[in-house]
Amino acid sequence: QVQLVESGGGLVQAGGSLRLSCAASGRTFSNYAMGWFRQAPGKEREFVAAISWAGPNTYYADSVKGRFTISRDNAENTVYLQMNSLKPEDTAVYYCAASRGATTAAPAYQYWGQGTQVTVSS
Repeated sequence: QVQLVESGGGLVQAGGSLRLSCAASGRTFSNYAMGWFRQAPGKEREFVAAISWAGPNTYYADSVKGRFTISRDNAENTVYLQMNSLKPEDTAVYYCAASRGATTAAPAYQYWGQGTQVTVSS
């Protein structure tokens, strides 16, 4: 089992920044690729970003490319999502998840956190 706890969400004005953190415990964190997903009210959960287990490979949704950066610190068992130039359409609950391989597909992720709310005001 891998337990994941997100933090860092909140309310920010459009154009602002937030950094989300996801702390992992349980099985060896460095064995897992990590992903961030988000779900807005009335919408399906969507892929945001992913990072391979060693960190050199990253993947982004087109909607966040150039604004968001995913990174990880395996010594601290933590994955981050730096979000810059935030837009109202980024408003959602953000979830981190762990998978055996970096992928954009939510069903491939075995473990999920409970989510953190990000609200971007216009």
